[in-house]
Amino acid sequence: MTAQRPRVAIVGAGLAGSLAAVYLARRGYAVDVYERREDPRVAPAGITGRSINLGLSARGMRALQEVGLLTDVLKRSVPMRGRVVHSPDGSTSFQPYGVREHEILYSVLRDELIALLVDAAEAHPAVRFHFGRRLRRLDRERPAITVLAADGTEEEIPADLVVGADGAFSTVRQQMQHGLRANHSQEFLDWGYTELTIPVGDDGRPRVRLEALHVWPGERGLMVAHPNLDGSLTCSLFLPFEGPASFAALTSAEEVHALFRQDFPDAIALMPRLAEEIATHPVGQLVTIRTAPWRYADRVVLIGDACHAVYPFYGQGMNAAFEDCLVLDECLSRYPDRGTALAAFENARRPHTDVLAELSKQNFVELRDRVHRPGYAVRAAVDRALARLLPGRWTPLYTMVAHTTTPYAEALARSRRQDRLLRGVAAGALATGAALVAYAGRRAVRGARATVSHTKPGRRPC
Repeated sequence: MTAQRPRVAIVGAGLAGSLAAVYLARRGYAVDVYERREDPRVAPAGITGRSINLGLSARGMRALQEVGLLTDVLKRSVPMRGRVVHSPDGSTSFQPYGVREHEILYSVLRDELIALLVDAAEAHPAVRFHFGRRLRRLDRERPAITVLAADGTEEEIPADLVVGADGAFSTVRQQMQHGLRANHSQEFLDWGYTELTIPVGDDGRPRVRLEALHVWPGERGLMVAHPNLDGSLTCSLFLPFEGPASFAALTSAEEVHALFRQDFPDAIALMPRLAEEIATHPVGQLVTIRTAPWRYADRVVLIGDACHAVYPFYGQGMNAAFEDCLVLDECLSRYPDRGTALAAFENARRPHTDVLAELSKQNFVELRDRVHRPGYAVRAAVDRALARLLPGRWTPLYTMVAHTTTPYAEALARSRRQDRLLRGVAAGALATGAALVAYAGRRAVRGARATVSHTKPGRRPC
């Protein structure tokens, strides 16, 4: 007689929830996924709420490779070998991401990636998706969830495990933590974002270099553009919500073009529908979430943005969520007791995603204020040179975060040690140089005195 599979109910069919379904089905669970939106494979583009591109890096690639999906995803992506920085004066410069051939990112459309993951999960006979189902209640003790269909009918679904993959404003998290000694903080950036487009040229060719992330930095605004397979680029424009140079101030085509002429001058010619898109596209908000606990007993667990939403400026939100799926699977494999496995998962991940939140905030300042300045390029060049000279012993922070699976907190600690070493070497070099200059000065003075003392009056020294 075949043993019955344990049942898991996943709330949220986005990036984290869909990949988790693949992992859990492989682990032996019967998986039901509940999503309040419509099926992304048949809904209009952007129905997920955000269709901006994503940068796939090492952590996400490893998680996809583990379940055999990486090749399919890479077929739908564009490699980005570095960033092209568009300075306010209209000049551009290329900054490579790494020093080795594999140290690149891959640009992929969010909606296409979600559709691929849903297809992959649904291909497993133990996985079923239920779209148009909104979570009403979580019973963390049984556990069970109650979902509301579009026609107003409610259904209660018992499960052995509930996975909350329902995003930064997770209902699963709120109801799981209710009445517990829980910590929760959310921090909104006072900047928002909207999606814009750089279409292909009239000749059908890309208007800019395609295999790169394009960045327009500025203290008043920031724009980044990811390449697409068709030669177009999807842009994210970041501006303050309020103020003289803000989304609130862009009330006419004249104001839009005035802002771009000052801050992003070379972008105007690339975006023929610029003013129209800003007038019609919604403005999104950016939030950082830190919370604890991530799980309840052996019955409920949170993954992805539900427990660690971050600003997008390090490009790690999706990659960290995919890494959650991999680490959760490893913990379930290592510990037969599910409660122990869920605790091990949170202990393994939360310290590092808290660090990622800080790194993402810091990189906002880097992209906005520093990437176009000569000092930034010099420091990046020094990091790359040291990485070539000392392979395995010197690794830039960005490389550790984007191109390795080194845990985030360990990457930051190592980077700080390297920075201290570099500052020490620089200080030592300066001190040595100063000592040499002083020594040479003293020798010169002694030499001059000796020359004077050996020169007879009335005769010039030779």
